[in-house]
Amino acid sequence: MEQNYASYLSHPVFRVISSELKSSDEKAFVIGGFVRDLIIGNKSKDIDIVVQGDGTAFAERIAKILRVKKVSVFKNYGTAHFKYKDIDVEFVGARKESYSPDSRNPEVKPGTLKDDQYRRDFTINALAIDLHPENLGELIDPFNGLGDLDKGIIKTPLDPNITFQDDPLRMLRAIRFATRLSFKLDIDCLRSIKSQSERIKIISRERITEELNKIILCDEPSRGFKLLKSTNLLDFVFPELLNLSGIETINGKSHKDNFIHTLQVLDNISLSTESLWLRWAAIMHDIAKPATKRFDKKIGWTFHGHEELGSKMVPRIFTKHRLPLDSKMKYVQKLVKLHLRPIALVKGNVTDTAVRRLINEAGDDIEDLMKLCNADITSKNEFKVKKYRDNFKIVSNKLQEVEEKDKIRNFQPPVNGEEIMKTFNIGPCYEIGVIKSKIKEAILEGDIENSEDQARKLMLQYGEELGLKKTEIKN
Repeated sequence: MEQNYASYLSHPVFRVISSELKSSDEKAFVIGGFVRDLIIGNKSKDIDIVVQGDGTAFAERIAKILRVKKVSVFKNYGTAHFKYKDIDVEFVGARKESYSPDSRNPEVKPGTLKDDQYRRDFTINALAIDLHPENLGELIDPFNGLGDLDKGIIKTPLDPNITFQDDPLRMLRAIRFATRLSFKLDIDCLRSIKSQSERIKIISRERITEELNKIILCDEPSRGFKLLKSTNLLDFVFPELLNLSGIETINGKSHKDNFIHTLQVLDNISLSTESLWLRWAAIMHDIAKPATKRFDKKIGWTFHGHEELGSKMVPRIFTKHRLPLDSKMKYVQKLVKLHLRPIALVKGNVTDTAVRRLINEAGDDIEDLMKLCNADITSKNEFKVKKYRDNFKIVSNKLQEVEEKDKIRNFQPPVNGEEIMKTFNIGPCYEIGVIKSKIKEAILEGDIENSEDQARKLMLQYGEELGLKKTEIKN
């Protein structure tokens, strides 16, 4: 691999830094993810600069030259950050760190580039490129990170027991990088993570979830979850998902491993969406199967009601993971609750009534629900998969046809409560809800069209049945 990268440092930030170093005694280096991504050919929008000297003061000088108005300075950490066009640039003074066993917050002292590289999490993130004009583009690689990039290995610069003991979050980062880059974890790293996985408990749930979400957003997130399981981290990070593991057999009848199935669904959905929340719905769709698992002598294993219970588990799991308890949570809840409905249509007759009800309940999320259900087809029987997918096309076409004809998505009955009160000269009461509900049911069943005229006729009929009298309008 090329050892000098001066030709790749054409970005204005690098040019300004290099020019500024000409007339100072300071040294500055680009380090970490930018260098790693540069070497393997990935684009990066983050630039980390290590300065041997005052990193925050140096950042403010560079920002001034670049005419950047806002610089965020964090004096406690000796870091500064600014955004230049579409690039995030962070400066830090070179430092060395020491940790106490019960905290991941280190004691920090000024240091050299070498000290700073020693504190890095992985060899591939310890790579640095000199920005001084005399050595511009020179790669500084004390731990053979270049070789590890070439081999596709995640390895720690120091003894992994020390690295992960100092900061247990690095265990999750190791798995995240292995997943994102499709690299292998060094065997000593694997053993070390497994031996001290319980130490992840000292990390805040917010930081754990941040790493978990990054794993979920990888191209093949199942790699990360399999590593989390094999290193025992899943016990502490997401035990509800771990509970899906395993196959039980009674009287020669077995159910599938729902952990493996869930990961297949997650990988499948990841091929068609980058939405974090649709991917979370894939993770959660069978989460209640362990609690609903039953064995029936005649039909074998059943998981009746797992979609309902799973939907009720979503708020508790979101709360635990510090995920947003807003429309995003409700979206995941809805998809978990409805994920069997399109499959039921595929297996049975696709009636207009069933389709109308599904469209009404799913609303604007109907397309995402269909994506989830398509991803949920994980059989090894190719004939079975083809049959389901062909039937799904029929259901999709029917959804479009009914939607265009009946305009049923997110609909409210054409007759509202105010019109009912005015028609029968009544105030707010139980009968209004009954009439609205019956009209809605009639439209969903296809007994009447979704039109004001037909809804009004039915309103008068139901009103009469309930003993209400239409108000006569006097001239």
